[in-house]
Amino acid sequence: MALRLLGMGWYVGICIVLGVFGGLWLDSKLHTRPVLVIIGLLLGVVVAFYGVYRMILPNINQKRSKGEG
Repeated sequence: MALRLLGMGWYVGICIVLGVFGGLWLDSKLHTRPVLVIIGLLLGVVVAFYGVYRMILPNINQKRSKGEG
């Protein structure tokens, strides 16, 4: 269980960092600083939380099925 939580933490961190760096890179190419950095950050956060939700969903369903029986 602890390794799963550690993996989720890494997943969240990587998604956010990639979003920010992607926004920085695009801003440097398109000269739109800081618009795309903010969009990249928000996109990274959304992707991270959706991914964590998808990782946790099987555990939630498993707990519900155990509780009903």
